[in-house]
Amino acid sequence: MLIRIVKLTLKRENIASFEQIFEETKDFIRNFKGCLSLELYQDRKQPNIFFTYSKWEKEENLDDYRKSEFFRNVWGKTKLLFEDKPEAWSVNRIKSVQ
Repeated sequence: MLIRIVKLTLKRENIASFEQIFEETKDFIRNFKGCLSLELYQDRKQPNIFFTYSKWEKEENLDDYRKSEFFRNVWGKTKLLFEDKPEAWSVNRIKSVQ
């Protein structure tokens, strides 16, 4: 399993537009082959900073998603909303304590 964390820093005036894009696309992303879960987080002190947290069966599934026409269209709209360059990490879970 691969976990993908993406930090998105938006222009404050674009927060609502970003939330609308996420709302309109979240089900397609979540149902993309190999996507196990998708979550959206917002920083409590800097509301223009968001994080997506997704789990993928394997790296190839994430790669297929990132190469898809759907991703290119959504990313094309989303990147216009940024204040700063997005950051992304692909990580492996080492431990989970609940």
